[in-house]
Amino acid sequence: MATITINGNKQEATCKQELTAMRDSIELLGGKWKLMIMRYLNNRPAEKNTFKKIERENEGISAKMLTKELRDLEINLLISRTVMNTSPITVAYAITDYGQSVLPVAETLVQWGLDHREKIKIKTK
Repeated sequence: MATITINGNKQEATCKQELTAMRDSIELLGGKWKLMIMRYLNNRPAEKNTFKKIERENEGISAKMLTKELRDLEINLLISRTVMNTSPITVAYAITDYGQSVLPVAETLVQWGLDHREKIKIKTK
């Protein structure tokens, strides 16, 4: 079971607390784009990751959806947004240290997905 800290004391989380935490995580990270955006930013820490660059390199995401996803990730402290003093104004995005704490979950999902594809391939032969 997972643990939870209440008033400085660690204790086992109840089933309800675990399910609530899982629902919160899925609501925040679910969908097609958020984990992909975070992984993209993590793989390019030294680059200036502008809105247009992220949109162009993540094929299939619309500007409206990218705006929504970046806003949600920023509100939840998983990415940072930096307005550059340029003309025209440029905005760059980067993954935060806190955002990097999600990446092991993403890596586990990637590995599971690769393993699952292999399993299904073998089954259908």
